[in-house]
Amino acid sequence: MMKQTICKKMLSFIAVMSVIIGMGMLTGCNSKQTADLVVYGKVFTSNDNQIVEAFAVKDGKYIYVGDKAGAEAFIEEGKTEVVDYSGKGLVMPGCGNGHAHYSSGFAIQTVGTIVGGDVDPNKFLTEILPAAVKKAKENGSTAIFGYGWVFENFQSNMPTRQQLDAICSDIPMYFADEEAHKGLANSILLVKAGIMKEDGTPVKKDVRGSVIQIGSDGTPTGFLKEQEGTYTRSFLDNENLFSVEIATANMSGIQEHLLSEGYTMYIDGWSSYFYNTSFYQAAQQMDQAGNMNFVLGLSYEIESWMDIDKTMATIADAKKYASTRVKPNWIKLFMDGTVETGTGFVDPLYPDGHQGSANWTEEELTDITRKANANGLTMHIHVMGNKGVNRVVNAFINGGKDEMRNTMVHVRNVDAADFKRIADHNIYVTAGMLWHHNADWIQEGLKGVVPAGMEDKAYPMKSYFDNGIVVSSHSDFPATGGSPNDPFSIMEIAVTGVYHAENAKPWWTEECLSREQALTALTINCAKQMFIEQERGSISEGKYADFLLVNKDVLTCPVTEIHTAKPEATYFEGKQVFSM
Repeated sequence: MMKQTICKKMLSFIAVMSVIIGMGMLTGCNSKQTADLVVYGKVFTSNDNQIVEAFAVKDGKYIYVGDKAGAEAFIEEGKTEVVDYSGKGLVMPGCGNGHAHYSSGFAIQTVGTIVGGDVDPNKFLTEILPAAVKKAKENGSTAIFGYGWVFENFQSNMPTRQQLDAICSDIPMYFADEEAHKGLANSILLVKAGIMKEDGTPVKKDVRGSVIQIGSDGTPTGFLKEQEGTYTRSFLDNENLFSVEIATANMSGIQEHLLSEGYTMYIDGWSSYFYNTSFYQAAQQMDQAGNMNFVLGLSYEIESWMDIDKTMATIADAKKYASTRVKPNWIKLFMDGTVETGTGFVDPLYPDGHQGSANWTEEELTDITRKANANGLTMHIHVMGNKGVNRVVNAFINGGKDEMRNTMVHVRNVDAADFKRIADHNIYVTAGMLWHHNADWIQEGLKGVVPAGMEDKAYPMKSYFDNGIVVSSHSDFPATGGSPNDPFSIMEIAVTGVYHAENAKPWWTEECLSREQALTALTINCAKQMFIEQERGSISEGKYADFLLVNKDVLTCPVTEIHTAKPEATYFEGKQVFSM
């Protein structure tokens, strides 16, 4: 009898608990979080080209991605902001820029003189340079820095150090060209750098990766290429030229520019441009103050003339400037120069029989990669010529860790066999998709300058996708002169091979991308390059809500109109941080 009573009580208890649990489950099923923001429209998620109708955002992250009916359940009147972008354009993830130079670009505007692409040597010597010297002396500057002259405009009448001295001989000066691969220096800077004595007697014949240019009088001309330029420029008073205070003042302008173009992720391609960590410190301070609305990757450059171990220790120490949105995790190197100017490392040889500039041996690259990866740093190597690419790939394979996503930057020419090796070892590429074009006259002129077969076979894109290689887009701002910087102009070039303003014939059309591929390179692939794809880069539940409201549907509009698209609004972590 007692046994039956106990059993009945247990059954009764279980029944009551079942009802309670069932009611709880029913309540749970019917209750959803109240979203802070719900967005409707044509949404490109960057997840396998998926298109959805809506998403919901709570506390800066996506909590729902799917159809409109599903998103409506997260709306509570008076608490949820609703943005209906249906029929107005495209909703998509924030874009990434896998390599550019906003730090130096904005700094030059602050501390330097912009020469301008239309300036010839005469105007440079009679107008630009005197004005820069006058400004420097009025401000008590200890260095004069400029940027932007175009080699093609200057090469037939290259200004000499003596001509620069006639305008200013007592303040060291350096004027970089638009690519920053060449420069002009006056005598006092050449003496300070140990290139020559005060009487012009040469002291150095070369700097690793380049040969000192000697004039008909047997003395240095003041025209500098590649590593001799970076070496000489390091002897400017860079701490005063680019202080933490100046870097901090530049940060807000950089952010405003990025967000206005739709960039919410960005790797700075040479964060130590002035040979200090001022930009690192400024970025960390901005983030810690709660004012940073993009994710910034920082790269410290090692030059071929530097003490490697000492510089590596400096770079490892710079990781202390990391913060939530600041990632100081890259080492930048120049493997070679540019193929168009004859300094890219190539095979076959250039028409005149030379092979280009190689700043590093394969053994050195392998050793640096090994040390960098061991310190949690990823390689970020400028390389253009196919012979340089082969050397970098060998170094990454033999010295690197596949999981570190070591990256090649720009990449003009790749041997067919190297595509598979790049893919097999998880080597990344960030490519100037905007370079898949050139004006007709430039294309014609290259035929007698570059190696055979490389006249119009330059800057592969589709081959990366075909071989399963992660490729991101970059703008290289401001080093690309008159080329566009915004993601949608870049996208149009990637899809058509033509820059609309030039209306030239397209290059290598077999390498053009689909629209979806171009958007992939601009979004999730850049997040992968930055190791943040679990947090950003696509519209997915659980990720930060970084997205754009684009005023044109770039997936379906006429292909020649893609470049006219602009972000009507940019959102970062669920908050609108830019609007037109």
